[in-house]
Amino acid sequence: MKKPFVTLQQAQEIVKKYPTPFHLYDEKGIRENAERLKTAFAWNKGFKEYFAVKANPNPFLIKILQEYGCGCDCSSMTELMLSEAVGVKGRDIMFSSNDTPMEEFKKADELGAIINLDDITHVEIVEKTLGKLPKVMSCRYNPGGVFQMSNGIMDNPGDAKYGMTRTQIAEAFRMMKQKGVEEFGIHAFLASNTVTNEYYPQLAKVLFELAVELRNETGAEIKFINLSGGVGIPYRPDQEANDILVIGEGVRQVYEDVLVPAGMDDISIYTEMGRFMMGPYGCLVTKAINEKHTYKEYVGVDACAVNLMRPAMYGAYHHVTVLGKEDASHDHIYDVTGSLCENNDKFAIDRKLPEIEMGDLLVIHDTGAHGFSMGYNYNGKLKSAEVLLKEDGTTQLIRRAETPKDYFATLDCFEAYRFLG
Repeated sequence: MKKPFVTLQQAQEIVKKYPTPFHLYDEKGIRENAERLKTAFAWNKGFKEYFAVKANPNPFLIKILQEYGCGCDCSSMTELMLSEAVGVKGRDIMFSSNDTPMEEFKKADELGAIINLDDITHVEIVEKTLGKLPKVMSCRYNPGGVFQMSNGIMDNPGDAKYGMTRTQIAEAFRMMKQKGVEEFGIHAFLASNTVTNEYYPQLAKVLFELAVELRNETGAEIKFINLSGGVGIPYRPDQEANDILVIGEGVRQVYEDVLVPAGMDDISIYTEMGRFMMGPYGCLVTKAINEKHTYKEYVGVDACAVNLMRPAMYGAYHHVTVLGKEDASHDHIYDVTGSLCENNDKFAIDRKLPEIEMGDLLVIHDTGAHGFSMGYNYNGKLKSAEVLLKEDGTTQLIRRAETPKDYFATLDCFEAYRFLG
């Protein structure tokens, strides 16, 4: 059974100050996890985690990760701007985008970020945009086909819009070297949310072998290999969490087997994790406000898909705890719903839970990544606050809840705007 990082008593105190719904983050958990990651890859002198800003673009949380040497993985103009605002610049930024506007390449170069190209056509686009290519660049590789592991978990890179083919990445390296690039990196993302310790080592083997081949074929000086993200978290209570220490050791063994014999033992390992870094250390706190007895039993809460889109978008599972009833019998079956005018606005379907009474506080687990960040304003719903539960047990508001004024702010061209504000 999943255990929330907040107790009923703590939550009751927090809601006196910050009305539900809100996203709550566990500072202690975030820090401990970042320290474990550092330990797992301490064997690699140049190791760096580039936190995937898209997973959680809150500057307070990014600054915590900064203390552990983390940089930022950015994929848009505003993510670059956010990184700059929190003091992340230069090679501490990895800019990995696709279908990229030229002004975003300009901003990345202005900040001194490492530009990671998604397509071979971008080589000439970046050269034209910037006047010349940066001295350090990276390319994203897509091997195509199906990527499968021994436990059956697989994904389909060949069906993904990202990355270059084997032929294209070799040609891109030749072009870039001819145009003045001096240091090269390789990047790939082949599977999402893998709950297995073998994903990173297996991906590393693919990329390490590719690095040796590309060095031999093109003469490019490959300085880093970016394993990107894909290391998942156990959303379901019966799933076993990844062990990042085991994962780090698995990558080290492949490094010793492939890169060291090839004389490439100075290559730095980079990662770009979002879900693993932040997912388990956030939750959505919401209150039961309605009940409905028709063909099914429904409990309506004051949160909705605006606050957590994943279940509505693709049926993602998020565990639900009724605070104060963790040890009660799960002898009721509910659909836990939000108030949007969409039938998929459900956090849980046919879920066995304790009896829920109006006013009960519910925790929806694992929203620290792709929770708040995927929010939107359908039905005129407003985004919730974000609150940090600090190590000493106090709380800090790290993003206020939206107000109607925020919702109407972009309508300042409307003559009646003053009545809406």
